[in-house]
Amino acid sequence: MKWWKTPKAAVLWTILRVWLGIQWLEAGWHKVADGFNAGGFMQGAIAQAAGDHPAVQGWYAGFLENVALPNADLFSTLVAWGEVLVGIGLILGAATIPALIAGAFMNLNFLLAGTTSTNPILYTAAIILLFTGAGAYYWGVDRFAIPYIKTMMKGGHGIGKKEAHNH
Repeated sequence: MKWWKTPKAAVLWTILRVWLGIQWLEAGWHKVADGFNAGGFMQGAIAQAAGDHPAVQGWYAGFLENVALPNADLFSTLVAWGEVLVGIGLILGAATIPALIAGAFMNLNFLLAGTTSTNPILYTAAIILLFTGAGAYYWGVDRFAIPYIKTMMKGGHGIGKKEAHNH
């Protein structure tokens, strides 16, 4: 067995996952509680698409200008609640893989919009956790929820299925 897939290594992945979840929850909670409008952020990113060495690539600025900015209210809501939900999922280890993918996707978009900040660190942590697979949620809700959901999807009765056949 590879060392990063062991229960002992899962302790490290859990610490990293929970830390990452706290970062997302803190970032999103302020946006949800205080209100958030990404319009100014998008306009700033579009402005960074000019010059010889633009921080924002033209194609991404085009997406921001033609798709995201006209729908700034929708994107603001998606970012704020997305950050909160990613944070909760990672802290609990529930829907861990989708939360990691969503978080990494948001980090990538923030980077494409010219914002460095903590995004490279958070993005890297998410990618590392994705590579650990089940190790990322060994100490979390998914450890129990995923087998249960798989059983239910196969037409089983989940917990207690074995007992039902014994009676």
